[in-house]
Amino acid sequence: MTEATDALVLDLVEWIAREPRPYAEVIETWRTSCPRLTIWEDAVDRGYVVRRPTVEGLRVIVTESGERFLRDHGRAG
Repeated sequence: MTEATDALVLDLVEWIAREPRPYAEVIETWRTSCPRLTIWEDAVDRGYVVRRPTVEGLRVIVTESGERFLRDHGRAG
C-alpha cells in the first residue's frame, strides 16, 4: 500500500468517525473505479470500518481498530 493510499484511508476513517454515515453516502463519496485507489475496500479489509443495520438503513461506523488507527496518527479528538 502506498503512502497516498494510507493517507486517504485515514481521511475516510476520520470522516466516518465524526458521525456514523449512511452506507449509500459513503459509497457514493469514496468508491472509485480506479483499481489503484481502493480506499473504501482497504478500510473495510483492515477492519477500520463496518456496516451496521439501523432503523434508518445501513450505517457505516468506525471500529475499535479504526479508532486506534486514528489515535496512532494523531487524528482522534
